[in-house]
Amino acid sequence: MVFAQPLIPATLLRRYKRFLADVRLEDGREVTAHCANPGSMLGLKDPGMRIWLEPNDDPRKKLKYGWRLVEHADGHFTGVDTSVPNRALKAALQAGEIAELADYATVRPEVKYGQNSRIDFLLQRTGAPDLYLEVKCVTLLRAPGLGEFPDSVTARGAKHLAELTEVAQSGQRAMMFYLVQRTDVAQVTLAEDIDPTYAAAFDRAIAAGVEVLAYDCRISPQEILIGKRVPFERSPSGSLR
Repeated sequence: MVFAQPLIPATLLRRYKRFLADVRLEDGREVTAHCANPGSMLGLKDPGMRIWLEPNDDPRKKLKYGWRLVEHADGHFTGVDTSVPNRALKAALQAGEIAELADYATVRPEVKYGQNSRIDFLLQRTGAPDLYLEVKCVTLLRAPGLGEFPDSVTARGAKHLAELTEVAQSGQRAMMFYLVQRTDVAQVTLAEDIDPTYAAAFDRAIAAGVEVLAYDCRISPQEILIGKRVPFERSPSGSLR
């Protein structure tokens, strides 16, 4: 996914009201940017961080900048726009770029299922069960190389796991796809201490046959692309802790 407009660097002053961030541009101007991320953004919202904004000239938009990336001191990037994973994954699925899922001919986004829910993607092929694919964005890093989900309590995430559990029990395929939207992660796990309820729902889902797949991203101020598969470990190895 290539950014529609060239990104520009800025310094984060504060993030507030979930969807707003005050920033300082390189020319010294202070502006308010839209933050397309309703989560806690743990570790990604410290004042003084170098960030990247996407400008726009859409007269319908009140805010003329959208916060897209955090650039870390070591040169790695994290994508903070939670709409990006589904958009990037949709393109990758349609292009057959996810090797484990490349034999599915039909990719349908936002299909109704469960209790007033929509599955992120329904994958279909002749002669095989449908695959219900739920996508979650991983941006939390508390130990070198180890990405974690979630970064805050997510009742909605636990609900999705329960619904995938029912899908698997009905004989269809169900999968959790954890997309790591940062470039410094080598392995993914659950942040059980942050949301033990989600972790318990995950364990029930796995026991019922729900599958797990995790991929990272290649991120730069020019684009965000699906990268390579990374291991998901319910109990990560000590070397990453």
